[in-house]
Amino acid sequence: MVDIIIVLIVIVLLGFALKGSIKHFKGESPCCGGGGGEIVLDIPDKKLENPILGKKVLKISGMHCEHCVKAVTEAINKIDGAAAKVNLSENEAVVSYDRELDDEQLRKIVKDAGYRVVSIK
Repeated sequence: MVDIIIVLIVIVLLGFALKGSIKHFKGESPCCGGGGGEIVLDIPDKKLENPILGKKVLKISGMHCEHCVKAVTEAINKIDGAAAKVNLSENEAVVSYDRELDDEQLRKIVKDAGYRVVSIK
């Protein structure tokens, strides 16, 4: 009888964990230290000092919410001569640059922020 009660408790706990995980990966729950509900973060646009030479599109995996977008944007914007616009629904960052950028530097800075660059075009 005690075994059945323990199994039922474990099943209930797993149900709550699964529900929370699904909401997390849909971006509907707290993620990356944020709160629940609709999240609107003010991420200021970075202005480049020189004329834009080009743009690179980075496909990024691991982003789930606006806090992830902010983390990736801030990481890329720390690079001199680079300015990022990150789109959560497309899982990508469009990086404008006013000097040559090394793809490996972009990969490393995104990785250090906790995400992975899948491709760069």
